[in-house]
Amino acid sequence: MSVHPIEAESYRILGERVDLTRWPPAARAVVARVIHAAADVSYADTLVVDEDACLAGVAALRAGAPVIADVEMVTVATRRAGTRCLLAEGRALAGPDLTASAAAMRVAAARWPEGAVVVVGNAPTALVEVVRLAAAGDFRPSLVIGLPVGFVGAADAKAALRASGLPSVSNVGERGGSAVAAAALNALWRLAQAQA
Repeated sequence: MSVHPIEAESYRILGERVDLTRWPPAARAVVARVIHAAADVSYADTLVVDEDACLAGVAALRAGAPVIADVEMVTVATRRAGTRCLLAEGRALAGPDLTASAAAMRVAAARWPEGAVVVVGNAPTALVEVVRLAAAGDFRPSLVIGLPVGFVGAADAKAALRASGLPSVSNVGERGGSAVAAAALNALWRLAQAQA
């Protein structure tokens, strides 16, 4: 896979500004891609990225696992990975106590109860629902990329994900968003393609 000169220069600058050598290879690729996407080196201090979880994600992507996103923005940014968003179906099930994003994760769990890669970049309620479904034994994703953004619920949802024991990529705090979640998945997708 060829790298555009602008991207190569961006990574050169990144390498001058932050030392990522403490991360093992797959985790380092995710951290670097997130920092590159956000132009924010502070992610090196807040990302929680486990090497085994990353390798599980790469293996799942290589095996053709379904990739489920909480919002269309993530889907568009990760279309090469075949990402799907079930938000339209979730809207049909949503109610006062269930957001469309959370309902979409219920649809995903029913359709692909085992092995999916889940990417949450926008809706903390979607991530909370993934954790709840997993605790109930109804959803066993290969990897959960949980990087929702927001002042309400985002930090708590990510903390719950880390406490759940699910293979995951997350960060500490309120920052996140579709771009960084998509970047994390794209880093793993590139690794999967390189191994193919």
